[in-house]
Amino acid sequence: MPRALTAVAAAICLLTRAAYAGDQGDPAQSCDGSTYDMVECLKGKTAQWDKQMNVAYQQALKDAMPQQREQLRAAQRLWIQYRDANCLYYGLGEGTIARIDAGECMRSMTEARARELEGLGHQ
Repeated sequence: MPRALTAVAAAICLLTRAAYAGDQGDPAQSCDGSTYDMVECLKGKTAQWDKQMNVAYQQALKDAMPQQREQLRAAQRLWIQYRDANCLYYGLGEGTIARIDAGECMRSMTEARARELEGLGHQ
């Protein structure tokens, strides 16, 4: 069992790294096709949302009051840990659908956080 967990954790880490490195994927495009195609599409979408999230995060840091900045940094670090752990849960599922579920988890959570950060200071 520990080997399986290690293998799945490594796969999720690779998915995350590929998402950060990837530059493909139209956010409006549907991710259809083979499992490989779907996972690659989700990686591309996650990469785009990750870039958007990072821009929003940097802007939120600039816009935050001085006493809020360190808390925002801490919250963002913890959020990333939570997202990765949460999506790993899906990656540990059975069959090839687990890869798709984990990829969709990364995409949807990253999109939601990007939108949340974009909304900071606009309440």
